[in-house]
Amino acid sequence: MSGLIDTLRTRDLLQDATEGVVEHLAEAPRTVYIGFDPTAASLHLGSLVPIMGLVHAQRAGHTPIALVGGGTGLIGDPSGKTAERQLLTKEQAAENAEGIRAQLEHFLDFEVKSNPARMRNNHDWLGGLALVDFLRDIGKHFSVNQLMAKESVRRRLGDAESGISYTEFSYALLQSYDFLELYRREGCTVQMGGSDQWGNITAGIDLVRRVEGVRAFGVVFPLVTNAAGTKFGKSEAGNVWLDARLTSPFRFYQYWINVDDADVVRYLRFFTLHDDDTLEELTRAVEDEPHRRAAQRALAEDVTRRLHGETGLAAAERATQALFGGDIEGLGADEIADVFADVPSSSVPADRFGGEGVAVVDLLVESGLATSKGDARRSIEGGGVYVNSRRVEDTAARVTVRDAVEGRFVLLRKGKKRYHLIELVR
Repeated sequence: MSGLIDTLRTRDLLQDATEGVVEHLAEAPRTVYIGFDPTAASLHLGSLVPIMGLVHAQRAGHTPIALVGGGTGLIGDPSGKTAERQLLTKEQAAENAEGIRAQLEHFLDFEVKSNPARMRNNHDWLGGLALVDFLRDIGKHFSVNQLMAKESVRRRLGDAESGISYTEFSYALLQSYDFLELYRREGCTVQMGGSDQWGNITAGIDLVRRVEGVRAFGVVFPLVTNAAGTKFGKSEAGNVWLDARLTSPFRFYQYWINVDDADVVRYLRFFTLHDDDTLEELTRAVEDEPHRRAAQRALAEDVTRRLHGETGLAAAERATQALFGGDIEGLGADEIADVFADVPSSSVPADRFGGEGVAVVDLLVESGLATSKGDARRSIEGGGVYVNSRRVEDTAARVTVRDAVEGRFVLLRKGKKRYHLIELVR
């Protein structure tokens, strides 16, 4: 049972821990929890570090609890925020919580007999709290001076314009109460989270001690940045989500395959379960043959497989091959729209492709892939023009609706890398 802290340390996932936690985890199987904020319909990549923390806890023999903040999500954590969050409705928080459960099931085992993962929602106890009882029984254990000294509160107090509302000021009390309730209900004695949660975690530890006379513990992970010092989990399009409806398996895979050499070995330690020998081999590959990007492929395959399964990984790899090789055979219209979202494109009325359709020569000129019809014909004669990954052999070839993928898309390619996507609109 002592393996958890060792594992976190060797994988650079341990930022800090309270005194005695190593011995506590070594003595017996424990119950460990991490809170997840349901302020969005999906978790994003920034949540993968705490998720992996629970994965390692379960693998070490402890029982992991994923606590969805259906109650605290209605308040909003001020940690790391420069302005107050927009408050969710109860319906939004409940719907988001359901989505989080579905995503966590890809990483945690809720069925294993010995230490199955558990899912809890703090709205179950926070939703029915009586204010006077809460202030009398819980609020008396908190010093306003200590709360004001918290970095998240102090930063907001310094902003004379927005400040901090009493709603967000009270967040630490509610999160601390979560720890107390999980101790009472589940025997939970360890809370883990990002390093920005240290103050909230230690406040909960103190509350459990004061109310129950029991020693509780905390473990925090580092906040992940890339080698350039920018926040992990962002792409040019914004957050990378764990919900396939928000970030497709292809886009998810592409995020990992494009990780910089300076970050990839560290990310392999953070987000995969590869053993030391495999990590050492991949580290050498980065040093000796970085152009092959073997480490990036191993990272992308492992994390994509875990979240989206073998089917999602296969689709992502097929789409990646289409992007770099031009072969779209087997891709559906939605996949084509996703894969080629960044290439030049145009919309053309579908009825123009009725009957005999449109000459490929004309499409090449209109799309800008050819400077003239003569240029287009020479490109076709040279074997360098493709429609939907099939080489055009005849300069008189035409494209009809029947050629469009699912009646929606025609992909033109000239040479190896010049694309133009035509969408047929009705």
